[in-house]
Amino acid sequence: MKFDTPIITAIELKENIHLDNLIILDCTIDKVGQTLKNDELELIQSSRFFDLEGTFSDHSVHLPHTLVNEANFTVEAQKLGINKDSIIICYDRWGVYSSPRVWWMFKTMGHNEVYVLDGGLPNWKKNNFELVTEYLQPTKIGNFIAHFQQDWFADVQVMLNAINNNSKTIIDARSEGRFEGVSPEPRQGLRSGHIPNSKNLYFENVLNGEKYKSATELYSIFEKLTDSSKENIFTCGSGITASILALASTIAGYENIKVYDGSWSEWGADENLPIER
Repeated sequence: MKFDTPIITAIELKENIHLDNLIILDCTIDKVGQTLKNDELELIQSSRFFDLEGTFSDHSVHLPHTLVNEANFTVEAQKLGINKDSIIICYDRWGVYSSPRVWWMFKTMGHNEVYVLDGGLPNWKKNNFELVTEYLQPTKIGNFIAHFQQDWFADVQVMLNAINNNSKTIIDARSEGRFEGVSPEPRQGLRSGHIPNSKNLYFENVLNGEKYKSATELYSIFEKLTDSSKENIFTCGSGITASILALASTIAGYENIKVYDGSWSEWGADENLPIER
């Protein structure tokens, strides 16, 4: 079973939820200044918890969501019961927020059969589909093995090389105020501004409420910023909303994409890196 697009509807998930190799991951994290931790836990049936900020982030560096290495990703994915042939569905309880980050992580680790539930839990609930209040606990270790794909990943050196390269477009998902350096950064110790020669597309502009805009609408947004012949590199504050844009561009038909893992949490903290305002 393969889905035709990188996002699926609640109805498509419901129709395929009993597939033996389907893995459903709740990828929810808090938003800046907002939390769901005090809400009653509501989940799609058979959900497993993908601990994006815990075991799937590299805590040896002082950045919020840095991707772990191949070995650690393999171990943690296997603990979730994920196999090489698993069809992975990522969702979050906000709608579309952190689930695209996990989609990107699996792509970066070489797993192609990974999709995002468009609209997440809110859209599932709008269809009055079954909810549960506890996570599924895997009983078997999976056989998934991570294979890091450099083509999906950007670090500081990639960004420095891209700044003056006309074959690459850097797109920043932060708000216009943060991009222009007139609104404060939510994290302390960061400079204000943006990576030189980058362009701004606030992540909420690719969404229609808790769901993505249509492929046609998304294409019309991205064609004003870049084209499919270029490598498009997405950045934000900590790599979360950059992934929302990365997935949006994929829906629109753009294939050559990267996410800057450290994003402004790394760039804005390093006085040796150039910025614009």
